[in-house]
Amino acid sequence: MAQNNDPVWFITGANKGLGAAIAKEALDRGYKVVATVRNPERAGEILGNSSNLLIVKLDITDDEQVQSAVKAALDRYGRIDVLVNNAGYAQLGFFEETSEKLIRQQIETNVFGTMKVTRAVLPYMRRQGSGLVIVLSSASGIRAVGGSSIYSASKFALEGWTEGLSFDLKSFGIRCLLVEPGPFRTDFANFETSLTFSDLEIDDYKQQRETMYHSFSSLDQTQPGDPAKLAKALMTALNASNPPLRLLAGKAAVGAIDQYLNARRSEYEAWREVSASTDFD
Repeated sequence: MAQNNDPVWFITGANKGLGAAIAKEALDRGYKVVATVRNPERAGEILGNSSNLLIVKLDITDDEQVQSAVKAALDRYGRIDVLVNNAGYAQLGFFEETSEKLIRQQIETNVFGTMKVTRAVLPYMRRQGSGLVIVLSSASGIRAVGGSSIYSASKFALEGWTEGLSFDLKSFGIRCLLVEPGPFRTDFANFETSLTFSDLEIDDYKQQRETMYHSFSSLDQTQPGDPAKLAKALMTALNASNPPLRLLAGKAAVGAIDQYLNARRSEYEAWREVSASTDFD
C-alpha cells in the first residue's frame, strides 16, 4: 500500500458484516473500492454513494461472474491493489449429521470460491509488481470447537493455502494477510442469512444438537467484536513497517487462542521424545 497512495480495493461480500466495515473504512480513507455482492440492489443502501465506489454483482462460485467482476474493476480503475477475500459462510452442526451435499457446498464456497477470485486477480498483480491478498479466516481456522468441524475444515484449508501462497508470491512484490476474527457483531450467527445448520438427525446427538443450536443462535447480535474497529486495526497492520502474515482479532479470540497454543505446546513437549524416535537409526 505504501507504493500506491490511491489504491484500488476489491472486496468480496462487501454488503454486510466485516466486508462492509472494511469497504467503508477504505472509502473513508479516500481509497477506490470495488464492492462485490450477490445482490447489488441493496448494497448502495449500506455503503452509500461515492465516486470512489463501484458495486458489482458476484457469486464467488460462478466462473463467469468472477471474470466479469474483475474485468469491471479493471475497466473502471485499471488496476487492483488489494484483494479482500471476505465472502463466505459458516456450516455448523455435527459431522455425522451433515450431508455430503452441505459439506461440499461449504468447501466450494469458502475454499474454492476464494481461490477462484484470487486466481483471477493475481495475473494483474504480478504485472503491476505489487499487490496484497487478504483472506478472512477465523479463530476457528486455528482451533476447532464442537459443532464446527466442517466450517473449521474450510478455514484450516484457507490458512494453509494462504501461508503457502505468501511464499509463492513474495518475489512478485505481492503480500498476503490472514485475518482471524473471533465473535464479531455481524449477522454471522443469523440462521436466515449467514449460518447453515446440519440437515440430518441422529438420535444420539439430539440433546447435544439442541444445546448447540440454541448456543449459536443466542450469539446473534450479542458478540463483543466491533466490525468498524477491526477495519481500523486491519489498516494499522497493513501500514506497519513489518506487517504480519496473521492478524487475530477480538479479545475473546486472543484469550482462546493463547490457551490453545499453550496447550498445544505442552502436548508437543510431552511427546517430543516419542515424535523424534521415529527416524531410522
